[in-house]
This record gives sequence, structure tokens and C-alpha cells, in this order.
Amino acid sequence: MALTDVAIRNAKPGAKPVKMGDSGGLFLYITPAGGKLWRLKYRVDGKEKLLSIGAYPEISLSDARKRRDEARALVAAGKDPSREKQRAKLQSRVEADNTFQAISGEYCGKRKRDGDKAWSPATATRSEYLLSLLNPSIGKMPIAEIEPADILGAVRKIEGKGNLESARRTLQLASMVFRYAVATARLRSDPTRDLKGALTAPKVTHYGAILEAKKVGALLRAIDGYEGLGLTKLALQIAPHVFVRPGELRHAEWGEFDLEGALWIIPAEKMKMRKAHHVPLSSQAVALFKEVQAVTGPAGYVFPSVRTRARPMSENTLNAGLRRLG
Repeated sequence: MALTDVAIRNAKPGAKPVKMGDSGGLFLYITPAGGKLWRLKYRVDGKEKLLSIGAYPEISLSDARKRRDEARALVAAGKDPSREKQRAKLQSRVEADNTFQAISGEYCGKRKRDGDKAWSPATATRSEYLLSLLNPSIGKMPIAEIEPADILGAVRKIEGKGNLESARRTLQLASMVFRYAVATARLRSDPTRDLKGALTAPKVTHYGAILEAKKVGALLRAIDGYEGLGLTKLALQIAPHVFVRPGELRHAEWGEFDLEGALWIIPAEKMKMRKAHHVPLSSQAVALFKEVQAVTGPAGYVFPSVRTRARPMSENTLNAGLRRLG
């Protein structure tokens, strides 16, 4: 006889567990403590098995029957409902671990350890910051459930503040995270692939540059006549001889130099491309570096801060020197 809600509500526990049958293998299991639990008896490959469906009244009679029918449909398709339930639980746990925030953190960690292609500390800090801007919107979402519209909405919040370049770069980094998830079998495809052209392109800013030979000569003569700090003058004089980024010059250390061999080797960890960079030194550059060495050598930073030798010369020192030249 099929169960009714009235019969279930009125059912009392006994000294031993009580089973109240419904139909199709579904029954209510009443514990001596009064718990009412739905169970389904079924057979797979001739073996009798038991599936836990849930507790009454959280799972109503009608809901229990729906789940019974779903389980019987799986059996008819040659599947084991208990195994499918375990698989679904495992998938839920995997998805909980595979949120965008978790995978972006994993990706950033990988990029910081990526051998010759590893991010520099500055690049890592910047990239982690930009990706963190997406966390309030999609950080806790399972990565497999994120749609293009979710990502677009998140990066447009950055764009809406006028940070066009940051929005563009953040979308680019998000794409890297999604492609990493694809490569590690946690995602089928990159949802950012259809967002090309969706953001406002930032206006390209051209930095000041001297393109005429006569003006270059005028600048070099102005540097030679610089009346500021002697170390700043030497740094400005050396810069045109070595053609490195200002930050690479400021962070130069004496251990990187072979002045007798006229060579400066910048270590890979200081380079943007994470490869050691060999800088041949002209005789003029060697002479200038020897002047500096007499002041700041033989160890530590070539151009230390005026406040402490433990830090390099600040970026503003060189910029201020150039501004003084006009």
C-alpha cells in the first residue's frame, strides 16, 4: 500500500527500526530515535543495493518519489544510482576547489616558478593585484560555470572607473588563467575568447623622445655640465653608453661587473624576459664606472641611495636630474 503524508506524520518509532514501504522499492526507515529516512532498494547486475535519498520532512513524499523515479531511470540506462550520487558529490567538491580565485592563485604561483619564463617580482605583484580585482565578482564561482557575460561585467567595473589599460590587462590575465584551467583539464574552453573588442581601447601615450642628432648632442653636453650631485651626474653620463632601462642601471651591483673585461652581466632575475643580459662596455663607459667605483665600490649597489647603501638610487633622482637640464 502506498504511503501518505498523514501516515508518515503519525508514524511512531519503536524499540527497533521500522520500515514503511511505498512503491517501486521506496520505503521510509524510522529509527528508534525518531529519525525518518528515505531509502530506495534496487538491483544492479543482479545485486541488491540501497540508496539513501534524504530525511523526512526535508524531503517530502512527492520529492522522494521523484528521486526514486530518477534513480530507476538510471538503473534502466545501466547505471548505478549510488555510484552516480558519489560521482556528483565528488564533482561538487572539485568545483568548490576549482573556483576562479583558487585557480588564478595557482596560476600565479606557477608563473613565479616558471624557470626562464618566470614572472619578475614586480610583474607578479602587478598581475596578482589585477586578478584580485575580479574576485568580488567571479572569485568564488566554479571556473567551469563562468560565462563570458560574467567576465565582461567584472572587467567593465574596472573600465567604468576610467582605468582602461588596467581593464584590458586584467582581461588578458583572466584569459591566461582560463587557458591554464583548460590545460589542466578543469575547463573545456576559454570563455574570454569571444570578448575581443568588447572593451574601450586605451589611448596610446607616446613618451618624450629626442629624434634629432643635434638635440642628442645638446643633451649630452648638458649632462656633462650638470651641477647637481656627482653620483647622479655619473649615472646620467653612463646611461647613453649602456642603453639599459633606468631601473636596471639604478639596481646595478658591483658583483655584476668585469671592468677589466669591459663587460656587465645583468642577472636573469633582474631582467623583464628572465634571461641574463650581457652589456659590452666601451672604454668611455669603463672609465666612468671606475670613477663611480672609487666612490661606491667595491661591493653593493653601484648607485646607492643618498640615505642608505642598502637601497639603490631612487627613480626620482634621475628624473629630477633630467628635469634640471630642461
